[in-house]
Amino acid sequence: QGLSPEEMGGVFGEYGQLSADLRSAGAYLGGEPLEPVATATTVRVRDGQTLTTDGPFAETKEQLGGFYLIDAANLDEETRERWRGPIARMAARSSRA
Repeated sequence: QGLSPEEMGGVFGEYGQLSADLRSAGAYLGGEPLEPVATATTVRVRDGQTLTTDGPFAETKEQLGGFYLIDAANLDEETRERWRGPIARMAARSSRA
């Protein structure tokens, strides 16, 4: 399902706030959006030969859009207190549909 420009603006605003909160807490170590899968090149080595293919290695409904690298005491802290990105909520909602 596509998002309207207004909805996308809200998503980007939430990520901006999440980034600011992580920075002020001293937990933000880095993060970047990723390029669309259409820009991918898959590299495989088979029998000593390197094979390259434009595009992702497989068809998929889910794609990694970016990442946050944060400092957290453990996984529980990271998931409970730090991670509240809008995509996590949207993914949970769409998996129930």
